[in-house]
Amino acid sequence: MKLVAGNSNRPLAEAIASYLDTPLTKCIVRRFADMEIFVEVQENVRGEDVFVIQSTSAPANDHLMELLIIIDALRRASARRITAVLPYFGYARQDRKPGPRTPISAKLVANMIVRAGADRVLTLDLHAGQIQGYFDIPTDNLFAAPVMVQDIRETFDVNNLMVVSPDVGGVVRARGLAKRIDAPLSIVDKRRENPGESEVMNVIGDVSGRNCILVDDIVDSGGTLINAADALLEKGATSVTAYITHGVLSGGAVSRVIGSKLKELVLTDSIQPTEAVKNAHNIRILQIAPLLGEAVARTADEKSVSSLFY
Repeated sequence: MKLVAGNSNRPLAEAIASYLDTPLTKCIVRRFADMEIFVEVQENVRGEDVFVIQSTSAPANDHLMELLIIIDALRRASARRITAVLPYFGYARQDRKPGPRTPISAKLVANMIVRAGADRVLTLDLHAGQIQGYFDIPTDNLFAAPVMVQDIRETFDVNNLMVVSPDVGGVVRARGLAKRIDAPLSIVDKRRENPGESEVMNVIGDVSGRNCILVDDIVDSGGTLINAADALLEKGATSVTAYITHGVLSGGAVSRVIGSKLKELVLTDSIQPTEAVKNAHNIRILQIAPLLGEAVARTADEKSVSSLFY
């Protein structure tokens, strides 16, 4: 087995390598003066089972091109099997046509990864489960829920918790977490007027006197979470904590979270945290490397990955 990392989240790649007790393969990923990407794998990978660790986080296009070129370099170096390990799969929110003459970019990106030469994909908390079907190769969609559940049990009195979905679309994800900790479920009914903006309309369920856990896959602008927290507190919730897998946190999102009524925003390190995130008093990072590392090991050994979650 060989592990190759791009530049998107080097600390996570090193943590996975440490968990597996396998050093990262020497690989140069650099740019020419005009920002063209150049890749050179400096170790023999002929006949090897290679895992490429690369989140397609910001700058998304640069990191996506790094991934494609690394895969092509490995394929031309006669790697036996190439697995794209995508802790965060960018473009996942463009998984359907929201209007006429719009693309389905998630499918396009999936096609690019397959055409570059990937033999399988290992990813984490896809925005929509059906995106697995966009890849014409075996795809494992891991869940951060076990890591979150462990942290919730260590942090809260589970007898006074209410798991909350910040919108109707996230009910399945929230229900899954609620079932794991045997907690009731509430839903925030939200109407989005414009992209990047949200307006909370109603809270479905009695949250009075409860410590609420908001669960979602991605936090970007932070508007949905902050509005949901305000609505829950207005309905009598004792506190609101958010557990999110992917902390995109674009623009002034970190400042908005710091100034919000959220008790804490808990993220995984699927996207490398910025200095602003690390310094925020109410943002905390969970380590996802052991989960990804175990999935990589099981894939290499041809063992069940789904048994990690049941």
